Amino acid sequence: MSVWYDNTVFYHMYPLGMSGAPFENREEQVVHRFAELEKWLPHIRDLECGAIYIGPLFESTTHGYDTRDYKLVDRRLGDNNDFKQFVKKAHELGLKVVVDGVFNHTGREFFAFQDIQRNRESSRYCGWYKGINFWGNNPYNDGFGYEAWRNCFELVNLNLQNSEVKDYLFDVIRFWIHEFDIDGIRLDCADCLDFDFMREMRWMTGNEKQDFWLMGEVIHGDYSRWVNQEMLHSVTNYELHKGLYSGHNDHNYFEIAHTIRRLFDGNGGLCRGKILYSFVDNHDVDRIISKLNDRRHIKSVYTLLYTLPGLPSVYYGSEWGVEGRKSNGGDPALRPCLNLEEMKKHPPVPGLEEYVTFLGRCRREHPVIGEGTYRELMLTTRQYAFARIGQNETAVVMVNNDENPATHSIPLPCAANRITELATGERYYAENGRLTADVGPGEGRIFILEV
Repeated sequence: MSVWYDNTVFYHMYPLGMSGAPFENREEQVVHRFAELEKWLPHIRDLECGAIYIGPLFESTTHGYDTRDYKLVDRRLGDNNDFKQFVKKAHELGLKVVVDGVFNHTGREFFAFQDIQRNRESSRYCGWYKGINFWGNNPYNDGFGYEAWRNCFELVNLNLQNSEVKDYLFDVIRFWIHEFDIDGIRLDCADCLDFDFMREMRWMTGNEKQDFWLMGEVIHGDYSRWVNQEMLHSVTNYELHKGLYSGHNDHNYFEIAHTIRRLFDGNGGLCRGKILYSFVDNHDVDRIISKLNDRRHIKSVYTLLYTLPGLPSVYYGSEWGVEGRKSNGGDPALRPCLNLEEMKKHPPVPGLEEYVTFLGRCRREHPVIGEGTYRELMLTTRQYAFARIGQNETAVVMVNNDENPATHSIPLPCAANRITELATGERYYAENGRLTADVGPGEGRIFILEV
């Protein structure tokens, strides 16, 4: 039976940045910024997205991943009732809501760590963290040592093999489900998490909410180690992310096609039958428009994001071509405060929002684009065509990363009674079992073949 996360489009919100909250949490009172975030909900729906990934959300000290309290919404954003209403309004618009689960580490202001600071060896929470020792020290000069995430000592690694820690975090997740009615969790640093912890989480969340979705942040490795019937439903497809921009910058569609074969080939792909989370940018990497050598390629990049195997995700602001590089201000440069009305009136890349909306509508009206069997039809360094094959209709996608128009002539993957180009509605006809069409520089075209 199909469920919502089998074929949807995500919209990625980084709430602290997009709402203009201060980087350091020094607020004495709650500041209600969710009203601004709620204004984005109709836009997200109109963009033809079906789900929101929003996070981090919970009380933290700075960027959101140094958690102070898992059961309180960050006071820079609002209170628990504000987020509860946000989820309710999203659901009324038909949008699912997925939050960040930061379970690999806590901030230093988390209650268990502060208890260790006060009580040292006598603290009952010494076993909650990895590497706690009282013969060493740390950069904060606490007089004891501990294991930190990537040596960032503001992030203290939790011991997920400790039964009390697991019970505590599972209680947190139950609280999120029952208090806020969330639909899933994106697991921060999933490639660092204990596998048994994730297996137990999958079982527990499935019992709490049957269609609850678990997605993990994984950078490298065999994604099928995490995505399976026992653990997670999906992980971040960083392999495809890299190929989508470098395949255009290097005029090398072979890189993208190789990634798809390696992951999804029906005869041995590492993730065949799995559905990964696809993206061209996010809160940790440079904006896609800033990475492209030729900005005319932006439409073909998004065409591939929406039509290759995976769940596409749009990072807030990138539907207008907002720029951002870590080299120009670190992570905050990727997480700016944006005015929705101003972006719509004066988009950096005119027409991009409309094109992304068109792609979302194509997926909604023709589910085969997201669900059909992938088949490569034509591949050169600068031109690429493939099909997504279903029972009653098939989608054919053509893209071109050349500086000049190109003519694609490809074998039809199946007999077709009717061929329609979706952007124009123009009818096409097969000649000797082939479909021939022109594709402009940096463009993508989608055809529907009715069987």
